[in-house]
Amino acid sequence: MEIAAYLAIASVLFCFAALMFTRYAPDVILMGGVTFLLVLGVLTPTEALSGFANEGMITVALLFIVAQGLSQTGGASWLAGSLLGRPSTIGLAQLRLMLPVATLSSVVNNTPVVAMMIPAVMDWAKRRQFSVSQLMMPLSYAAIIGGACTLIGTSTNLVVDGMLRTYYQSGEQTAESVYQLGIFELAWVGVPCVIVTMLYVFFASPFLLPKGKSKETMQFGDARQYTVEMLVETGSPLVGQTVEQAGLRSLPGVFLIEIQRSGHLITAVGPAQILHENDRLVFAGNVESVVDLQKMRGIRPADDQIFKLDSERSQRHLVEVVISNSFPQVGKTIKEGRFRSTYGAAIIAVAREGQRIKGRIGDIVIKPGDTLLIEAGRSFERQQRYVRDFLLVRKIDDYSPVSHERMNIALAIFVSMVLAAATGMLSMLEAAMLAAGAMVFSRCTRAEEARRSVDWQVLIVIGASIALGVALEKTGAAQTIAHGFVDLVGESPNAVLVTLFILTAGFSAMISNVAAAVLLFPVAAAVSTELGISLTPLAITLMIAASASFATPIGYQTNLMVYGPGEYRFVDFLKMGIPLTILVGITTVTLVPLIWPF
Repeated sequence: MEIAAYLAIASVLFCFAALMFTRYAPDVILMGGVTFLLVLGVLTPTEALSGFANEGMITVALLFIVAQGLSQTGGASWLAGSLLGRPSTIGLAQLRLMLPVATLSSVVNNTPVVAMMIPAVMDWAKRRQFSVSQLMMPLSYAAIIGGACTLIGTSTNLVVDGMLRTYYQSGEQTAESVYQLGIFELAWVGVPCVIVTMLYVFFASPFLLPKGKSKETMQFGDARQYTVEMLVETGSPLVGQTVEQAGLRSLPGVFLIEIQRSGHLITAVGPAQILHENDRLVFAGNVESVVDLQKMRGIRPADDQIFKLDSERSQRHLVEVVISNSFPQVGKTIKEGRFRSTYGAAIIAVAREGQRIKGRIGDIVIKPGDTLLIEAGRSFERQQRYVRDFLLVRKIDDYSPVSHERMNIALAIFVSMVLAAATGMLSMLEAAMLAAGAMVFSRCTRAEEARRSVDWQVLIVIGASIALGVALEKTGAAQTIAHGFVDLVGESPNAVLVTLFILTAGFSAMISNVAAAVLLFPVAAAVSTELGISLTPLAITLMIAASASFATPIGYQTNLMVYGPGEYRFVDFLKMGIPLTILVGITTVTLVPLIWPF
């Protein structure tokens, strides 16, 4: 190998070591590796920046916007509730999550599936009091292995199948005289791999995945106890459900105190209590939990003042204010205070000295030191920060009212995007661009929020990873390693199959899975010719191995997408992913020769 190849290998190894043993951000480490190769002339500026013009990276950026539209309209929460239900344990939650994700990923590109599910799973985990870190990696793994079940599940399978057909067409045999793969034929090995993955996650995740925050931390992280009153809307999907069925029983950090119904008061609300239209539900809880109540479909703040504000709900945010002695409405009830007409905002909840305040929100008498949670326009914080009426004005970060009335629009946009990409009517990039634009145009999300929703760290990591992969390919380092490894195997077809899986899975952990498959296909073809065996079982092993990118976060886009939300470290992927890669490898090399003989 030339010196450039050694430099490329050294840079990749350095990045891996830094990701495992330091606390530097992955985007900083990987861009450092790319910069090193650029300065030394191993990569040209065009090659170093090629990853940032990659179609896959741009698609991921657009899918963040689509996911934001689903989240802000309540569509993500609705999908989570519909697909995931209410499992009682984290193990059952993982199975309920992985099965539909794997099924959907077998016929749809797995990247939009994960993009859609991340906010839904985070919200679902919070409501069920599950650790998000126990769910994010299983989400990615299910999407990855589900895509291996069909030819259309991943772009890698399509690329390798195309190369296989071209190989046979260019040889002595014609395309018609050789065996051709059907769209669902990979399921013979893909489905067993899905089963192995689900069982492995179920039994191994309690020991190998980080536990995250405990239920106690989630529930009692905020000492302030707000009192908030919500109304069951006419036509609400919660009407006729019990408190437990509606998901109002097990909300973390908030407790349903009483129900006011047609002038009657129902106290000590039990889980079997049935909800009626226009029920007024009185909750007590911390600020984060009270804010989460505002996102639930079918209930809304009981104070109609919110719906009399001038701006749309999507244009507002939530603010905490502490009442001072100079507040002009001190001593008056909230109803008498005319807060909306004075400040252009509406009171949602009240907290006082960490204690629950009895009575309806409108009848609470305002006192100095009270903390109010209000819904206001985006200029409220700037306008009221220094007035004497309030001791403190603080915006609730990352929270804005959910526009449930646009949920069906957001879901229709998402479904249209998936169908357009799955049927081949549009490329995934084209479908994502149209969907992201439609989300903004239909006001499912605002342009400002769409910009903020993009996780730039993920995009930088993707772009830098692609550039490092280009360096390994360009310098011939990857090809040299592959040929050297195969030369050690000998003439056993089964040994070749095992070696091919190890090589492909290893390269997929460092460079893109498509690049790994394209790089190793000529090696597999040369070995099949030399040994006089069929290329088909080797090509299928190549497809599965290229998708077995479980061991590193940079090996697959969906791993990168869950890296931040799951609060993982690089070593978490190694601990969880390496044994799974081995299990999938054993399953693959055992079944492939039985189904597609040499």
